[in-house]
Amino acid sequence: METIEQGRPRPDIARRLSATLPRVLRELSRDYDRRVTRKLHQRGHTAISLSHQVVFANLGFGTTRVTELADRAQITQQAMGKTLKELEKLGYLERSIDPADRRARAITITDKGLALVADAIACIEETRQEYAARIGAQQWQELDTRLREAASKLDLDYLPRMWAESEET
Repeated sequence: METIEQGRPRPDIARRLSATLPRVLRELSRDYDRRVTRKLHQRGHTAISLSHQVVFANLGFGTTRVTELADRAQITQQAMGKTLKELEKLGYLERSIDPADRRARAITITDKGLALVADAIACIEETRQEYAARIGAQQWQELDTRLREAASKLDLDYLPRMWAESEET
């Protein structure tokens, strides 16, 4: 077993702790999200931030409740509520009393929100094409396929089964 002397720099240890696959995946994810956000700003959605993406990534269509969204996003109801209020003020969502449970708030996407979703889908596709052009279309497809296969095999309870399927299915 290695011992670590206090005060002595150990680049080998630093690399082993920081250059992990999860770190690479996280950085790739952050870059992808930043590119999509930048493209959304160019399309006129200048108030949309990275924190808003968690809502749309988990919203779906139809009426949804705050608790469902928070569970899907793996964040607190308070954090989700704050983000939803911001999006409501921006006109992307509406919150109303849930007719099925008058204590709960139902979340519905507005026409402006649907326009954002359409733009986001286009921006995601543009970003996917940029990545494929940089690393090669076949390599990008293989990476996508392998990561989805891994997610499916790991049977992650918070990952909907359809997310582990290829984008082409």
